[in-house]
Amino acid sequence: MHKINLLLKKAFTPITIMLIPHSNRKPFNLKIPYAGIFVSIILCLIGTGYLFSIAIDAFEYNRMQQKLEYYSGQFIEMKTTMSALKKAEAEFRKLFALRSKEKILENIDTSDSGAIDMEALKGQIKKTVEAVGDIRDYLSQQRDVYMATPKGWPVHGNITSPYGYRQHPITGARDFHGAIDISANPGNPVTATADGIVSFSGWNGGSGNLVVIEHGFGFSTLYAHNKMNAVKVGQKVKRGDIISYIGSTGNTTGPHLHYEVWKNGSPVNPKSFIEGRT
Repeated sequence: MHKINLLLKKAFTPITIMLIPHSNRKPFNLKIPYAGIFVSIILCLIGTGYLFSIAIDAFEYNRMQQKLEYYSGQFIEMKTTMSALKKAEAEFRKLFALRSKEKILENIDTSDSGAIDMEALKGQIKKTVEAVGDIRDYLSQQRDVYMATPKGWPVHGNITSPYGYRQHPITGARDFHGAIDISANPGNPVTATADGIVSFSGWNGGSGNLVVIEHGFGFSTLYAHNKMNAVKVGQKVKRGDIISYIGSTGNTTGPHLHYEVWKNGSPVNPKSFIEGRT
């Protein structure tokens, strides 16, 4: 008990702190007990520690916010990419559900994700998108070839004169017939057998009213002896569009369509294109 009293007496024993100004003013004397100095030091240390902890928390908060913004940007970019992938997947599911090559080429639209390793994931998605783009480009090219290749009958009727050597129906001489003749009722519509651009539409001597269409990829088709042409030079046509009407203009023995298919500047048998064996 005596020791405690001595400690308390010493703790509250004042000490004098003298403050001497750099002027002619009198110095200041400040009396503070030992306990006051000790408490002041403790409070100063606590305050310094508190301020330091606040500074650390603020730094951590700023760092976490930057990280959150980075990952938010990554997820937004991924979301856009994934949306493109889902759209491409839907397109290809729709296409390959058609089951046949012809249907696929006719219907394709060429108009124009513990810890996540974001960079690796983005790399995989990029490769997938590039692969999808390559597939779309390939299908687009194949579609263009398909749509430029003559296919089907230009008019419903009967083949009265096939492709190849024959006896000419008017002269009786043996000659090469680089087309097929299809008999049909006068005025029946004649349709283009592939997409293309009309390069000739008018009168052409023994061929009568003639339509010539350029399809690209080396293909051309000719439609002769028409009663009337329904297209003009420079006009774009699609497979199935009406281009003329059955007639017997020029050198003919009756109403029919003289139909030719040319490939790389030479006539080929149109029958294989009508029957789909190209």
